[in-house]
Amino acid sequence: MSKRDSVNSNVILDEITIQRKLDRIAYEIVENNLDEKELILIGVKDNGFRLAQQLRDKLQNIGKLKITLASVKLDKRNPMAKPIELDIDASAVKNKAVVLVDDVAHSGKTLLYAMKPLLEHTPSKIQIAVLVDRKHKRFPVTADFVGLLLSTGAHEQVILEMDKGTFAYLVD
Repeated sequence: MSKRDSVNSNVILDEITIQRKLDRIAYEIVENNLDEKELILIGVKDNGFRLAQQLRDKLQNIGKLKITLASVKLDKRNPMAKPIELDIDASAVKNKAVVLVDDVAHSGKTLLYAMKPLLEHTPSKIQIAVLVDRKHKRFPVTADFVGLLLSTGAHEQVILEMDKGTFAYLVD
């Protein structure tokens, strides 16, 4: 039984809508990176990386940009508890455009810490893509590409389920 089955929840994005939102985000990424030869997509493990994989496939069908896919892994609750792990050499971002991808932006904390190893190697720019932005910012991180901007209560959660079909739901 998933968390969605056991609590009061509402589906906010179904699989078809999510794919449409990712299509739109992919086109926005291309439009905002027309001068780039290469784009590095870095997905926050786990769901952010899965979304980054889908975006890579969509981007490869749209344009001629070389796409490098990578992931970043960190403890989302306590980012300083363990080392932040990038699965590519961080120096690979030097002078490159980077798009950091996550499923849900809440306070900005996860995205801020996910950028930390990138900043040491001076990318030409870092952009952020999220499927859902909740706008409860406590850290100065704003998404450049957003599938859905959603006003929620502080007690609510947005969960992206990707194991049995892809959908996002709001948990009360």
